[in-house]
Amino acid sequence: MNTGELQELAQQLRVDSVRAAAAAGSGHPTSSMSAADLMAVLLAHHFRYDFDRPAHPAADRFVLSKGHASPLLYSLYKAAGALDDDALLGFRTLGSRLEGHPTPRRLPWVETATGSLGQGLPVGVGIALAGKRLDRTGYRVWVLCGDSELAEGSVWEAAEHAAYEHLDNLTVIVDVNRLGQRGPTRHGHHLGAYARRFQAFGWHTVEIDGHDVDAIDRAYGEALSTTGQPTAILARTLKGKGVEAVQDREGLHGKPLPDADEAVAELGGRRDLRVRVHEPPAARMLHAVPTGDLELPRWDKEEEVATRDAYGQALAALGSARGDVVALDGEVSDSTRAEFFAKEHPDRFFECYIAEQQMVANAVGFAARGWVPYASTFAAFLTRAHDFVRMASVSGAGINLVGSHAGVAIGQDGPSQMGLEDLAMMRAVHGSTVLYPCDANQTAHLVAAMAGRDGIRYLRTSRGKSPVIYGPDEEFPVGGSKVLRSSDQDRMTLVAAGVTVHEALAAADALAGEGIAVRVVDLYSVKPADLPTLRKAAEDTGCLLTVEDHHEEGGIGDAVLAAFLDGRPVPRLARLAVRSMPGSASPQEQLHAAGIDAESIAAAGRLLVEQAVVR
Repeated sequence: MNTGELQELAQQLRVDSVRAAAAAGSGHPTSSMSAADLMAVLLAHHFRYDFDRPAHPAADRFVLSKGHASPLLYSLYKAAGALDDDALLGFRTLGSRLEGHPTPRRLPWVETATGSLGQGLPVGVGIALAGKRLDRTGYRVWVLCGDSELAEGSVWEAAEHAAYEHLDNLTVIVDVNRLGQRGPTRHGHHLGAYARRFQAFGWHTVEIDGHDVDAIDRAYGEALSTTGQPTAILARTLKGKGVEAVQDREGLHGKPLPDADEAVAELGGRRDLRVRVHEPPAARMLHAVPTGDLELPRWDKEEEVATRDAYGQALAALGSARGDVVALDGEVSDSTRAEFFAKEHPDRFFECYIAEQQMVANAVGFAARGWVPYASTFAAFLTRAHDFVRMASVSGAGINLVGSHAGVAIGQDGPSQMGLEDLAMMRAVHGSTVLYPCDANQTAHLVAAMAGRDGIRYLRTSRGKSPVIYGPDEEFPVGGSKVLRSSDQDRMTLVAAGVTVHEALAAADALAGEGIAVRVVDLYSVKPADLPTLRKAAEDTGCLLTVEDHHEEGGIGDAVLAAFLDGRPVPRLARLAVRSMPGSASPQEQLHAAGIDAESIAAAGRLLVEQAVVR
């Protein structure tokens, strides 16, 4: 397209953005209008894509980080012939694929869910990293950011990571339209302020007038020719460009234009231009497929093994059997034991340093490209990345997260290092799987099982060694549990997971010596939980006592309670959990202080049995 045609295409994108928001009665047309010239040039001249084959291995990837500008994205799809006008005008309506903020669950051309600002660039970095080190098919990643979201720290985690990895296949386009939701942004139209920040992280930068299509075209060409570093194109634009009533005016964010018909007329009326997008070059993906010869590590009963050690060894074995498995870590691989994978498969290991948001974003980017990522750090530090985990679920991303050093059982390091909220956090994520193994063989089997699951999968591992209680050929289906003690005389049931399984077994032995028979259930699958086993235990014993190395809110106790919230009678249910703020002490002292060691469990069991007799 020549200059005039590009300008016409940009006006069409503005018109269609205005029309979509007007039809919906909501949306962000002014945020879409500012970036219309930027996107017109990209679509017509530089983007290589096949809308009929979005999974093409050499196709460029585009991420709309400013996801509220979805009317612009959908107008682009219409211009490319992927959507018709009826679909566009169904924007934000029940049953429409065109949501207020785009998600790949609805549209195959969307790489990742956006809308929580500051996440598009981090995920784009993950996609570009996959392209650079894994896929190697030559595709480029283009990310459109808003200037407001550059206040997010996650953007600068991404900026540093991209430069460190020399991602010259990545271009971020910053729509510097000066206005945020409630008023001016921190730096307004000061492009140099943004340029200095990107340059400090090692990026090549280009400053342009974001409404000059020829300057935009040259900037993209410069990005394509830059080697060894990513490029940031900083474009000065006007929010609501082209309509006098809204252009560069405050107070109009997230609202349809006051008079859509008048605005369309001012923009030159409706158009129906179609863009023939450049086809990607021929290429094929070299992903390895599962070989079926997975040989998990094996341990004998009574061996003392930390579940974090079992995780590292099992992941390394899985990596040998499956070439699509990759591992990421947040500079604690010697503690999480992801280092075992790194030593055996260095080409598929990614060090993310202490940047947990970027680590999860990388995992989401890898998953978008068809890889199976396992990302690990201390359970406590995954809380920093919770919004990335939440948005990964919105995307429908399949990622495996592993949190080590969970609970007070880590000992002397104290509460800043103790994951005591992670089970609640991960259980609350839509469609998640939450697993908490208690021994090495169980851990190994669950690590392998995670690879075949959908959605967010979380595995909680422990720092200290614990005895192996299961044989290496035992099976541990997700959604199952193990009944470790059981008799017809059971007077209550202890439900535990992870480190508290061993404490519960010791408590059961102590109570048995006093003539009190108790059942012990290892609830290794916290979500989905084994509801039939829990309900049968309640029916047989009349009382359940949950024990967890976690705060009482949202953990194992709540998972067990949920088994009885379908209208059936709720059994006697008590819970032991970490209710006080821990300090520094040995692991066993910590368990005792929290009231979740064998002695405390036995004492609570005696009281519950006595209360049952009194009643």
